[in-house]
Amino acid sequence: ATPIYDTLKEVNELHKEGKFKELGVSNYKSWEVAEIYYICKQNNWILPTIYQGMYNMITRQIENELFSCLKKFNIRFYAYNPLCGGLNSGEYKIEDIKKDGSRFDPTRTQGKRYRERYWKQDYFEALELIKQECSNQQLSLVEVALRWIVHHSKINVTAQDAVIIGVSSLAHLKDNLAYLQKGPLDEKLVQVIDSACLQAKRSCPPYFR
Repeated sequence: ATPIYDTLKEVNELHKEGKFKELGVSNYKSWEVAEIYYICKQNNWILPTIYQGMYNMITRQIENELFSCLKKFNIRFYAYNPLCGGLNSGEYKIEDIKKDGSRFDPTRTQGKRYRERYWKQDYFEALELIKQECSNQQLSLVEVALRWIVHHSKINVTAQDAVIIGVSSLAHLKDNLAYLQKGPLDEKLVQVIDSACLQAKRSCPPYFR
């Protein structure tokens, strides 16, 4: 593998050539982020200012150490997979063998990857707990997942953290943007989400790759 020093040196050259404005990193361990930051700082190279990571109401491995690291180095956080790759839509069941064309289609490379990441009994059981309370409050899982990440997660919107959303239609985009504008969730629902997260914790994929 190419040493990280050599990679960062070349990245800095690209920055000097005007190829990009900000340096972002993704899927690194917290100690690797610190290493990248100090290598760049010691050599007066462009510093990393954005970290893109996997984060949602059930998958919270990054909370244990990464957020404190990012805060120390003033690195903003951009969350991807806020809907567990679509699992939070509530449209899937663990016994589903195949979903043609979906992110969980096992005949596709991406589908295999997403199944390894999220297609687990603990996840489906956790989502079922949340789904029951969502039904009591007449809310969809998608709305709850997006409102949770804005108002109840470790993300700091005022510090310019962000949520990356992926959609399959304009209607989905409009709905998701509307959900992101809504206020905090009911405290009982937040407690149910936290309990469900603890139940699925042992099956959570690592935040780094």
